[in-house]
Amino acid sequence: MSDSIDLTGKLLIAMPGMGDPRFDRSVIYMCAHSDEGAMGLIVNKPAPEVRFSDLLDQLSIKASINTQKVTVHFGGPVEHGRGFVLHSADYGANSSTLRVDDNVGMTATLDILEDIAMGVGPEASLMTLGYSGWGPGQLEDEIGRNGWLTCDAKMPIIFDRNNDGKWSAALQELGIDPLLLSAEAGHA
Repeated sequence: MSDSIDLTGKLLIAMPGMGDPRFDRSVIYMCAHSDEGAMGLIVNKPAPEVRFSDLLDQLSIKASINTQKVTVHFGGPVEHGRGFVLHSADYGANSSTLRVDDNVGMTATLDILEDIAMGVGPEASLMTLGYSGWGPGQLEDEIGRNGWLTCDAKMPIIFDRNNDGKWSAALQELGIDPLLLSAEAGHA
């Protein structure tokens, strides 16, 4: 990318008042970012209407472990019927795993769901339906209009089970107190 930074492997943090309720208080892990566009997965929005065990049943995958701890998340508004698993780098079943950085990979094939159901999946994982996508220059424009902040991705923020605390935790990585952020623009 010639004149902008590469946000692959970073977190996007939605600013209050960004205007799109689908992204309100979202934290997005960026899987890819280039001149062609960007792709990421929201890591703090559970999809309470979808249970992992129901997905396994639909896909005829038998579980040998208790999968109740696996929460399905809303990854974004694009292809919301398609599953993506963000996971620790200790897992890489085959060439279908995208190595985002040294700590995180993303796999969108059935083998990872089968491995999780059998108890041999990655040490840390987060299942999403759908993803967040931007066309060329779109994300940079949204950042320029103060729609997003960015920070380094920390494993606990990505994979913590406390989804409600992820937005605040990401802001605190930047030294920002979430209570001091306002959706209202100030005028002197």
